Amino acid sequence: MKIPTTLKHKPVIVSENYENIDGRKAYNTDAKGLSLGLAQWNDRGKLDISAKVWRYTGEKWSRQSEELPMHRVLDLAILICRSSLHFQDAYRLPKLYDPEKTMIDRIGMQGDAMTVSVCTENPMIDEDIKLFSQALSEDGEMMGERLRILSRLLKEMGY
Repeated sequence: MKIPTTLKHKPVIVSENYENIDGRKAYNTDAKGLSLGLAQWNDRGKLDISAKVWRYTGEKWSRQSEELPMHRVLDLAILICRSSLHFQDAYRLPKLYDPEKTMIDRIGMQGDAMTVSVCTENPMIDEDIKLFSQALSEDGEMMGERLRILSRLLKEMGY
């Protein structure tokens, strides 16, 4: 299925078979494609690029399609990586986190830092963090494959 090019987001680079590789939902997902292109929120004279997940309901392109600025995609990747690193050793903590020290890390960027913390505002955090850890573990092979690809590409780029 071809990603539409007549909408406000203007695709430049596309992956139109994303439905075949969408994690646990592969071959059974409404996420049909990914694109990198010109952002839909561009003002005249200002140019931003973005990443977009294209969803298709079976009848039309969904309003639930998500468009993200590319730096946010990378920020999400950083958050995923740092969270995964935490859970590699979290089994040593009775609650999978330290209630006295809920901040996992502060990752410096842009003159400030991204704070990565356990969300103790969640009243069900003790149960939810166990479920999160379990899901992360069950998806370990699938995530590992993607992280190895990302690592290889970053090395090829000189990072």
